[in-house]
Amino acid sequence: GEQLVESGGGSVQAGGSLRLSCSASAYTCMAWFRQAAGSEREGVAFIHTLIDTSVTEYADSVKGRFTISRDNDKHSLYLQMNNLKPEDTALYYCAARISWGCNFREPDFDYWGQGTQVTVSP
Repeated sequence: GEQLVESGGGSVQAGGSLRLSCSASAYTCMAWFRQAAGSEREGVAFIHTLIDTSVTEYADSVKGRFTISRDNDKHSLYLQMNNLKPEDTALYYCAARISWGCNFREPDFDYWGQGTQVTVSP
């Protein structure tokens, strides 16, 4: 299977920004998940590419601050994170789904990256 590769994580102060990248082939459904220490992994954002449009969805906790996008020519998925908060600290994963449809159900995703750490200090 394809191995997705994330990059762009790091340490920032609250209010700062980071842009995560994920190197991957183009799939109709791609998403970002995150897992904080001691917590379960959760969906952050997904992008569902349809014939003539794309649909995005965000977790309530990141709406208005994070933006998911993709560049098929560059085989890349992005997550622009603005106004970061300490509670955004987590290991961030990109994931891709082969089958039709798109949501935050982890078992539906076929390929995963190893994760990139994001740490936000107060």
